[in-house]
Amino acid sequence: MSEPVDVTAIFVPQEGEFSRVKQALDLAVEQVVQEPGCIRYEITEAQEDRIVLQERWESTEALDLHMRGPALQDLGESLSALLAEPIDMTRSDQPA
Repeated sequence: MSEPVDVTAIFVPQEGEFSRVKQALDLAVEQVVQEPGCIRYEITEAQEDRIVLQERWESTEALDLHMRGPALQDLGESLSALLAEPIDMTRSDQPA
């Protein structure tokens, strides 16, 4: 088993789509916090031009399961036409 993994994901909504992006993320948070290995999954900043989501997972394996899971797939579909740019994601288990 690996060490805990921290993730920061930054979402940039298209102009006028902040509330829809925030709503999709709020729904995902409700689902993801119940996934095995999830220590933290919360929005820490929400402004019209960006939303920051902070995550912490028990292990790389738990994060990998989450990345393939239904909640993230649903979120990706919900956000596909609402973001101005790709999600900016950094992981503590990968080099910057």
